[in-house]
Amino acid sequence: MEEPEQVRARLEETGYLVDDGLAVTCYLALRLHRPLFCEGDAGVGKTALASALAEALGAPLIRLQCHEGIDASQALYDWDFPRQLLHLRAAEAAGVQDADRLESELYDRRFLIARPLLQALQTQPSVLLVDEIDRADDEFEAFLLELLSEYAVTIPELGTLRAEVPPVVVLTSNRTREVHDALKRRCLYHWFDHPGFARELAIVRRRLPGVSARLAEQVTALVQALRGADLVKPPGVAETIDWAEALAALGATETDAELAVTTLGSVLKYREDMDRARGLDLTAVLAARGV
Repeated sequence: MEEPEQVRARLEETGYLVDDGLAVTCYLALRLHRPLFCEGDAGVGKTALASALAEALGAPLIRLQCHEGIDASQALYDWDFPRQLLHLRAAEAAGVQDADRLESELYDRRFLIARPLLQALQTQPSVLLVDEIDRADDEFEAFLLELLSEYAVTIPELGTLRAEVPPVVVLTSNRTREVHDALKRRCLYHWFDHPGFARELAIVRRRLPGVSARLAEQVTALVQALRGADLVKPPGVAETIDWAEALAALGATETDAELAVTTLGSVLKYREDMDRARGLDLTAVLAARGV
């Protein structure tokens, strides 16, 4: 991909629509081999970008889901202890008594379990998604920063393993906490905001071509209104798509306020948000948009 416009075109072929800023940022991430740090509310397309990049590049998507307490053995590599033990017992049964030989055999690469980070270093090309890095702790952030600086890891028993071609790296954060500046400085940054009406409608139409145009417009208008209602968790684009898909599954080609209320569970996930949505004049929302 030689130009930002080519990046945009390839991503749009996968069904992922990007604006000028994101197209340029993705181009630079590919050209400079820099990680791409995507931050924003849940459901605005951060994770989907990694999937779209993998599809556009024809590369496997390798995903590391972060969580509190994640450590290197879960993210990088581990040894297959049960198989090592079986090998040791087989060697002993065969009368092998050379301790050095046994140790070297036990820590052979055939007993190495590659976790997502090591898989990405060993797979060319690949797209590595480090999802919800804000859920990990400071120690893991520091470890990840070191690995992304060199795209290499040292395994004491095997030596240094280095990526011949660095993977395309996408990190996402829902901003449940601030990620340290040191990691952000290593990356190219893009803030994902909720899209405007026209852009969100285009995304829904692209992702759900079988949904009627009128229903897509109505659902998009309703979600845009819900985001302005001071909800606990405003719905993202993913929820807009889910809602439209749910209504279409009911055979609807358009909706009204009553049907919208009965299917709110497709778009809202908190009781407080459901109560607030039921208090809105959804009929007026639909009328205001002319849909």
